[in-house]
Amino acid sequence: MFYTTDRNEHGLPHDPFKAIVSPRPIGWISTRARDGSVNLAPYSFFNAVCDSPKLVMFSSAGMKDSASIAIETGEFVANLATGDLARQLNRTSAQAPRGVSEFALAGLTEAPCRLVTAPRVAESPAALECRVTESFRPKGLDGTPSPYFMVIGEVVAVHIDEAILTDGMLDMSLARPLSRLGYLDYAVTEEVFQMSRPRMPDASDV
Repeated sequence: MFYTTDRNEHGLPHDPFKAIVSPRPIGWISTRARDGSVNLAPYSFFNAVCDSPKLVMFSSAGMKDSASIAIETGEFVANLATGDLARQLNRTSAQAPRGVSEFALAGLTEAPCRLVTAPRVAESPAALECRVTESFRPKGLDGTPSPYFMVIGEVVAVHIDEAILTDGMLDMSLARPLSRLGYLDYAVTEEVFQMSRPRMPDASDV
């Protein structure tokens, strides 16, 4: 099948776009507002941008609490979502009023960070403390701003539970990161394999 996205006439029960762009890492974003209240929410439009400097981004459909608090305070924490925490993560996706702690709703523990005031999820095996570098609404081909708000932050500190390290490297078969697929589907990484980058032949090989 083939269709163009200007008309989006795919004929399927649901738009397959997000199912094709998958698996997507989940940014479990925690923030602390200026009044001291905390917020925790998952974002499936999340990823690393680059590693020099270390930048990550999350994109919010509308100016939701995580985006607005991150922009107001200039900081947020990206907690690693895992299969073991899937149920708790799902609870934090509830549309709770601003000021209501999703940590409490999901039975999660706030742990202090070192360089930012936002708490991290104590039960998560890894967390990235971030300071906002920019935020904006992405534009389409016609120049119209999207209703989404993208927040980019530089990672200024990293927390890692040594229980997920093997020979000094993060062992994702132990961490079992949770990812978002299309629709209401999720996946857990349980099988990990390695591949070396191929070497291009030089003149001596010919």
